[in-house]
Amino acid sequence: MGEFGLTVKHDTGGKRIEIECKHQNGLLYVVPSEANWVCTEDLMHAHALGGFMKQLSELNDTRVTDAMRRWGIYYRPRELAEEEGMENSEKTAKEAP
Repeated sequence: MGEFGLTVKHDTGGKRIEIECKHQNGLLYVVPSEANWVCTEDLMHAHALGGFMKQLSELNDTRVTDAMRRWGIYYRPRELAEEEGMENSEKTAKEAP
């Protein structure tokens, strides 16, 4: 038996995320799809999970909200690193005399 926690393993054509503790044990598979092809293979799982959680939370379905609340899971999208850098450079340009 492996370590408890989240373990990401590279599989042929995708990623396998092992989710395991003393009380839960499961596998989450992430494979190439129409929505995650834009990301590199090594980060495809992060791209797919982030996009899925964003889309799931935007459904505004009380069943989803209730399930997430029950398990203590909340998702909040954040600015991309590139957008953050652009915003900071725009601020600096505006502040310059």
